[in-house]
Amino acid sequence: MATIFPNLSSAISRVNPFHRPSLYLKIRGFNKLGAQQGPLRPARSILRVSFKSLSAQLSSSNFNPPMAQTQNQLIPDESLVVLGIETSCDDTAAAVVNSNGEILSQVISSQAELLAKYGGVAPKMAEEAHAQAIDQVVQDALDKAKLTEKDLTAVAVTIGPGLSLCLRVGVQKARRIAGAHSLPIVGVHHMEAHTLVARLVERKLQFPFMALLVSGGHNLLILARGLGDYIQLGTTVDDAIGEAYDKTAKWLGLDLRKSGGPAIEKLALEGDAESVKFNVPMKQHKDCNFSYAGLKTQVRLAIEAKNIDAGIPVSSASSEDRKARADIAASFQRVAVLHLEDKCKRAIEWALKIEPSVNHLVVSGGVASNQYVRARLNEVVKKNGLQLVCPPPSLCTDNGVMVAWTGIEHFLVGRFDPPPPAYEPEDAMIDLRPRWPLGEEYAEGKSEARSLKTARVHPSLTSLIQASMKQQV
Repeated sequence: MATIFPNLSSAISRVNPFHRPSLYLKIRGFNKLGAQQGPLRPARSILRVSFKSLSAQLSSSNFNPPMAQTQNQLIPDESLVVLGIETSCDDTAAAVVNSNGEILSQVISSQAELLAKYGGVAPKMAEEAHAQAIDQVVQDALDKAKLTEKDLTAVAVTIGPGLSLCLRVGVQKARRIAGAHSLPIVGVHHMEAHTLVARLVERKLQFPFMALLVSGGHNLLILARGLGDYIQLGTTVDDAIGEAYDKTAKWLGLDLRKSGGPAIEKLALEGDAESVKFNVPMKQHKDCNFSYAGLKTQVRLAIEAKNIDAGIPVSSASSEDRKARADIAASFQRVAVLHLEDKCKRAIEWALKIEPSVNHLVVSGGVASNQYVRARLNEVVKKNGLQLVCPPPSLCTDNGVMVAWTGIEHFLVGRFDPPPPAYEPEDAMIDLRPRWPLGEEYAEGKSEARSLKTARVHPSLTSLIQASMKQQV
């Protein structure tokens, strides 16, 4: 099958969301090859239909699955059932979702104990934890949905960005299931999944809209013009806000079993947010990029100046020591979020110049669970006449629901791979994208100072989809 990377084609089918084969649509009475059968489970019976009938929907700003229609009118709302698998970092997650937006199951195996032990993510340890948990997590997701693999329409799996060792575990599991049961497979962009899960929660959310994605590994401001069509307004220059929260929590001797964000937010309630004068990062830069490395250094120096011993848990600290830690936590949080506010204000100006019809800002990712972050950003969007959309906390952190739903959105417009081989060697070459931009950079937002090693970065999701669309014309 031709791909947009003909020099990379091989006998091993890759998990590539940019192949554009015929679309599989389900209809009672046909198998995957279009041959008539006897009675079938509705979730398994499908018919192959040409992708060209759906091409116009790809660029439609109002495409809003699952209400998409084809010329054959074959897809009822609840007909697609997709298993989503997520192993990009430190949580092993799986979920089953249908195209009516029903979450049939959601299972997450946390690596909280490992995070607490190592003070952050240790890639090799995380990989081993994923490998130990993945089979049970997927089986639990199917059991809770009261389904088997035979009831699925497709499997969606995160292929990047993330830690390659961790991504591999999820992709291999997804390919084993898809190969054994002849299921199409959808390779999902992790940050797009954080974005699109808002469309599962808020069904009236239409393109175009803005999104701020804030997590342990990424800060990203984008303009979402359509499914697979994103403009990057700002990104992380060095450390993301989630990383800054985690490191600050570690240095303050807080409990990391629920990650640094909740621990900092809780302790900050006891502190004076104006007591420590931290500088807001990148005030002199007139772009929308983020940097938290300098703020982390400021925090570390403030902790050293107060002689705070991280070896003594905050629960065992003296009242004076605890107050000092709380003041640092509150001051750090205020400045960290001020940095988000500054960049969001500028990004909103840029987005409205490009797409005046934008009226929503989606905030998602693990840090979006922070109530202080939500409250501050809500003030920013209200002043600019926009509405804030935040998924519930359970869908902000990494999860299988967002992967399954993103898989459904792309499946409905024909972006998926055919089933992989039923028997595939463990060392088979598979497509992993540890460093993978979501969209093309907005001209005013480009930064020469960015530390990104561009030679090792995959072409963006948006550019790959656009190139694939040109091939279909």
